[in-house]
Parts: sequence; structure tokens; C-alpha cells
Amino acid sequence: MAPDVVPTAAKLRHRLAARLADDGWLRSPAWRAAVEAVPRHEFVRCFYRETDTPGLTAWTPVTAGLCGFDEWLRQAYADETLVTQFDGQETDWNDPKPISGAHPTSSSTLPALVVHMLEELQVDDGTTVMEIGTGTGYSTALMCHRLGPDRVTSIETDPHVAARARHALDRCGYAPRLLVGDGLAGDPEGAAYDRTIATCGVRHVPYTWVRQTRPGGLVLATLRGWMRSLGLVRLTVDREGRAEGRFIDSDSSFVIARQHDAPASLGVIPAPDDGTSRRTPYGPDVLTSAGTGFMAQLALPGARFFSLPADDGTPRTYVLDATSASFAVLTPKSDDDWNVRQGGPVALWDMLENALDTWHAADCPVPTEFGVTVTGKSQRVWLGAPDGPCWRLPAFLSPSGL
Repeated sequence: MAPDVVPTAAKLRHRLAARLADDGWLRSPAWRAAVEAVPRHEFVRCFYRETDTPGLTAWTPVTAGLCGFDEWLRQAYADETLVTQFDGQETDWNDPKPISGAHPTSSSTLPALVVHMLEELQVDDGTTVMEIGTGTGYSTALMCHRLGPDRVTSIETDPHVAARARHALDRCGYAPRLLVGDGLAGDPEGAAYDRTIATCGVRHVPYTWVRQTRPGGLVLATLRGWMRSLGLVRLTVDREGRAEGRFIDSDSSFVIARQHDAPASLGVIPAPDDGTSRRTPYGPDVLTSAGTGFMAQLALPGARFFSLPADDGTPRTYVLDATSASFAVLTPKSDDDWNVRQGGPVALWDMLENALDTWHAADCPVPTEFGVTVTGKSQRVWLGAPDGPCWRLPAFLSPSGL
């Protein structure tokens, strides 16, 4: 590497730490010291950044050789997510090409979210941590600096991703316990841990994580679905093996765990005369807006949606649930009036409207007013209190949604 990389990188780390502190993400001196010390550029020697190209989402490769050391370093210390793998396939970094329409499967998450999670983990000097999803190894390194490598275990599913992380950690002088395997199964050999943190999104909290976290310990994970992220939840484990807590925010979003990823097929597009039609006050925006989108993900955990014009040019939004073969199709009647046609075993749009009725009756609560309860037999998201209105998480759903 060029001789000026080390001092330049140190300045950029301190600048990044100051910005994260000013923005309220970085609050404690110990975690600030970790951000100032750990060289993120060692974990993202090669990466992709999203471009502004119209059409399909596109990424361009970034390395020191392609754009120069100064620009590579600047981007490495930007508060942005840097993608390092697509579709589970390794990039030929001897001749990297721009990529479009691909699915990111590994990345270095934006530092603001990383330090936000680490602050919310509520560690002290003696805390042991199990990390699910080593990724590039950057967050692993931050925990090694804060807690000591002997108190950090990290599990990565992809052996190629794990190998790159191990090399980067070795270069930085950190030697945590690194495992390659199914992160959803956790680490029974090393249990019980004081803290479990997942740097991948999950549709439900694997109960193995609860069993492998000591009573009084915390599980920190991002719940998400196939339509959107629900948010970051912090659960406290009790002596009966129950874990319960509330959403901390709804802004966190990680690459979904590969074991929880959506099936390749969206489902079968219904024929024009399939299903039963009626009026609905809700259009497709209800699936993407902040509050209503959160409720849509709770109500329709197995669904995905997309829009296609009909032969006459009329826009249609399809909501398909491949797990139950149910569907809902939205078409506009007027500016504020929609028609929904639904069919299959589950009346998808009825379920969404029922959830929205509950949400509106509670004065449109924000995600932090929701909580999660996890036991060995069920998992549910509840509103207000554990005995309030609730929605089952998909691991425990029957095809009827009950």
C-alpha cells in the first residue's frame, strides 16, 4: 500500500467518529475509541457502491487501483453500506465489472447502524458476545477492541466471506473465535453468552439464540420480512427461556439471512377473472409508507408485491403470497378510490385492512410502541403490552395465518 495510507486513514477514522458522535449514534467513550482505532479500510479493500443510474439498481466496483488511494479511502470511511458480494457469488477482483439487477448477499453495513447496535447492546468490560453474521469482520473487530478477542465469538455462513474476514482481522491483530456454519443454529459449545447480536435480518428470532443467551442476557436482532424491515428489537431472556422486549427503532435494515430469504418464485399471477372484487380505501402506497408498511409486513408475512400495467395501460399492483397461493390485485377507480380483487385460502387484503383498523384505533402508533415475545412454541409482535393486539411471526404461522 502507499506509504500515506496509514496517517490518512487515521484522520478519516477520527473524522468518522466525530460525525457519528455529533449525530448521536456514538455515545460512549469506549465505543468511540474502537471506531477511532479499527481500520475499516482493511475490511473493505474491494467493494461496490450503488450508482445513480436510472432503471435497474446498479453498482460500480471500488478499489484503490480503480479510483486511487485517496478516493478509495474516502469511500471506505463514508457512512454508507459497502456491498462486497452479490447472489452468494464471489467477484473476480482482478477484472471487476459494474453490476446491475443483482441481490446483495454480504456487505459492510453503514457505520452509523453498526455503532447504534453496539451501543444498544449494553455491554461492560466483562461481557461475552455471540455475533451472528461476521460479514466483512468490521463489527467483529470493533467488539474485539472494546471487549477483548477472547470474549467475542462470530459465526458466518459463507466460507468465502468468513475467509476474507479472518484475513482482515489477522491483519489488524484481532483473533476472536470465528466459526463457519449456520448462524441460526448459534454456538451451543460456547454458550451461554451474555449477549447475542445478529448483523443479518431474520423473519423470526431463532430460539437457539434465546437458549444460548444466559438468563438476564440480551438478544439484539433486526426483524424483517420479504417486503420490508420491521426494525431492531432488543429482547431480555428470563429463567424460563422466554425472551421479551420492544422495538428500538424501525430504521435498521440488514441483508436477510440466507436461510430466511424469499423463494425465487413470486407466485402465480392470477387470471383476470380470478377472485372476488370490492372497493377498498387503500392503494399500493399503503404497502410502502412508513407506518402502514410496518403493519402490512406484520399482517402479510409471506407476501411480496409488484406493479405491472394491464393491456390497456391501467396500473395494477399484485400482492402475492407464494406460501399460501393467495393473491390481491389493486386497480385504481379514481384518485382516492381503489378496487381490490383477492382470492386463495387467505383473504390477504382483508387481513391488511383488519391490521390497519387496529393501528388507526390505537392512534397510529410508531414501531417503538410494539414489542416481541419469543418462547419455544410461539413468537408474536404485540402492540402496547404483551396482552395487547398481536401478530404471529412467520415461523409459527399456519397457511391460514392463525
